[in-house]
Amino acid sequence: MKLNLAILLTLFRIAAIPIVVVLFYSQLEHARPIAAILFGIAAVTDLLDGWVARRFNQTSKFGEFLDPVADKLMVAIVLVMLVQDNPRWFVDIIAMIIIGREITISALREWMATIGERANVKVSMAGKIKTVLQMFGIGFMVYQNEFLGFDIYGIGFILLVAAAAMTVWSMFVYLRAAWPYISLDSEP
Repeated sequence: MKLNLAILLTLFRIAAIPIVVVLFYSQLEHARPIAAILFGIAAVTDLLDGWVARRFNQTSKFGEFLDPVADKLMVAIVLVMLVQDNPRWFVDIIAMIIIGREITISALREWMATIGERANVKVSMAGKIKTVLQMFGIGFMVYQNEFLGFDIYGIGFILLVAAAAMTVWSMFVYLRAAWPYISLDSEP
């Protein structure tokens, strides 16, 4: 494995996770906003690492594996923290939808790859919109504090609800693309 800028950006995203966790639970003043800013920077690296890999010909099998792992770890861990911090049923449901979709689509992509059809479930525009809404929503909810009189947590929650809706929609987009392969009768 050769380290390059694209892989270093992805590794940064993974390394940021424990720091975000510690800050999230810290009693230090401004710890939650700092955690949110770090989460936001890590989320931006999700956009940058793919662009850097394509632009500077730094694509690799390791990077293709590590990128979605970093994304899913970051989202799932922070969602679990948000649920623990605010265990109301609607926050739980949103986290279940998002984490459940990530598991389902990861399994679908893995299975489609085993039958040589991974390209049929490549990232769609709906998936990209879901990711942007999700990252802003989670980041704002981690921030928690008001900013310039705005309820940042509330705005984040609304964005996360929109992300959950896009999560369901994008899952159906992927499942519809895979359905011809899933529904094939495997019996002779």
